[in-house]
Amino acid sequence: MVEEAQSTKANTQQMLDTFEQRYAVFVLAAAVLLIFVPWLLLGHDFQPTFYRAMTWLVVASPCALVISTPASILSAIANGARNGVLFKGGVHLEKTATLKVLAFDKTGTLTSGAPKLTGIHSFSSMKEDEILRLAAALESRSEHPLAKAIVQAAHSWTLSLPPSMKFRAIPGQGVEGVVESHHLWIGNERMFIERDVEIPAEILSKANEMQSEGQTAMFVYEVKSQQFLGLLGVADTLREDAVEMVKALKATGIEHIVMLTGDNNKVAAGIARHAGVDEFHADLLPQDKVTVLKSLQKKYGPVAMVGDGVNDAPSLATADIGIAMGGAGTDVAIETADMVLMSDDLHKIPFAIGLARQLARWSGRT
Repeated sequence: MVEEAQSTKANTQQMLDTFEQRYAVFVLAAAVLLIFVPWLLLGHDFQPTFYRAMTWLVVASPCALVISTPASILSAIANGARNGVLFKGGVHLEKTATLKVLAFDKTGTLTSGAPKLTGIHSFSSMKEDEILRLAAALESRSEHPLAKAIVQAAHSWTLSLPPSMKFRAIPGQGVEGVVESHHLWIGNERMFIERDVEIPAEILSKANEMQSEGQTAMFVYEVKSQQFLGLLGVADTLREDAVEMVKALKATGIEHIVMLTGDNNKVAAGIARHAGVDEFHADLLPQDKVTVLKSLQKKYGPVAMVGDGVNDAPSLATADIGIAMGGAGTDVAIETADMVLMSDDLHKIPFAIGLARQLARWSGRT
């Protein structure tokens, strides 16, 4: 990837490559004229005339001018790589220097990305451990952090997980599949609203109570019996360095910091308030995040998106600069992003922006 980054030319480098070809022809033509015009037409001695032409050729040589930008860009890319930040090309390094807005996905970026199961509530004859066993069996095939929390809880309870069939992940909503003849839907409220399934008032009230406490409520529904089996509560925590990172971004000149999440508004509001971001948008599907990013681009200018999941890939591609969390990030997020944080250290983002702006100042393009 470093080799690919070195072979990707930045805008300044591309302009200089084009200019260099014409400039080189001009320098060589001028050297020839500086020899023959004074010597043949003006009658000057050949030796001093030739010496002046060679002096012109050395001084006006395009080599130093043309090599300056690629050398500085490669140096900045290498500096970033040594510090755990991988730029996938000089053009992305240049764009990073122009950023005005930074948008964060919540789970796995501003939060630790390691949520834990906080509660199980049964609304059927099925016991809590049985609900967890079936839910974990289905969620074991999902890459989402919330799914991993459920599976980890099932393992801690030493539950044996049966195989699941016909698994399907629904981005921004949940999962569905068959476990031991139980056709299950597990997801958020949006999943059932879009399927015209009415959630009983008692269950909805409990879900709202959980959300007000900062938990994400996941409904477990059996399709065959058209019955809600129970609720799973999962909570994530804000990264310890998130608040400091937000302040550091402000210090680098980032004007607006936004949090985007598919989680519910109550949970998102609590995380946004503690993190100190300027704005947040909740209950977003992947396509909704793309829409928000486009509106931010129109309002503020160049925007970067920081994400780690499959659902973040469209946003990473839409943003002027996509930044992936390398350690916890999914393959598709890392592949789509323009910059990768190899150690998942949020403080590398202000470092990367500072590095890009230092390069821009050096090349006189701020």
